Amino acid sequence: MTKTPPKDTDTKLTKTYVDDVWQEGSPPVLAPNSQAMWLSTVVFDGARALQGHLPDLDLHSARVNQSAIELGMLPTKTTEEIIQISKDGVAMFPDDAELYICPMYYAEDGFITPVPESTKFVLSIYEAPLPEPNGFRACKSSFRRPEPDQAPTNAKASCLYPNVARGVSEAREKGFDCGVVLDPYGQVAEFSYTNLFFAKDGVVHTPVTNGTFLNGVTRQRVIQLLRDNGVEVQDRKVEYEELGEADELFSTGNYSKLLPCIGLDDRAIQPGPLFQKARELYFEFVECS
Repeated sequence: MTKTPPKDTDTKLTKTYVDDVWQEGSPPVLAPNSQAMWLSTVVFDGARALQGHLPDLDLHSARVNQSAIELGMLPTKTTEEIIQISKDGVAMFPDDAELYICPMYYAEDGFITPVPESTKFVLSIYEAPLPEPNGFRACKSSFRRPEPDQAPTNAKASCLYPNVARGVSEAREKGFDCGVVLDPYGQVAEFSYTNLFFAKDGVVHTPVTNGTFLNGVTRQRVIQLLRDNGVEVQDRKVEYEELGEADELFSTGNYSKLLPCIGLDDRAIQPGPLFQKARELYFEFVECS
């Protein structure tokens, strides 16, 4: 008999809050006939604990509840309760741990549409060292973000991620790490699973949110920090060709925070001063959170 390889979280210290009880590891929660298993009503969010600091945990906790509502579920925890559960879980780890906090909702019952009252809450916390800012390489993706009337783009919904995975697989087959994804109208939306920024002539630019991709929590924080420190940030429509002329290109996201893009298609790009400034400002903010 072939032994099933362990899941990534099985090799890390993991705590899971399910049925209002903390459990070790990553316990099974879905049955074959759970609505979420076969009809995909699942949402999640991702926050960070970095050596005891919990940047924007309140915003992540509020967003998972809004995501649940977007998919027809009934949140069973308040934002404040999710924050407290997260803090309780983080306290079970060493003080210097770097952790990923993942609150989730899923529907247990329903045919096609979920039964709101069947909504279940799960929260997982596991060790996840912050990636080093060594950079990544990207290429133009052939997969696009959907329009809001085609998918629940206003939610952090699990059903959106198979299309993300297709784009990442395509990029990796070409020798890159991820893709640059366009929106349905042909403008730049984001990297495969992180928000996109670029710098040109001392100005930072980022694609305007138009409902086809999430206005990331870290994205919003970085824009605010840069503007508060005198850096011009333009939130606007971006054409793909502009990226090829950029002085700098970088990403923001909950898992990795800020990383430089060091290659776009066949062009090498060096991390620059505006990326460094954004990263420094962000981690100064983390220290105060």
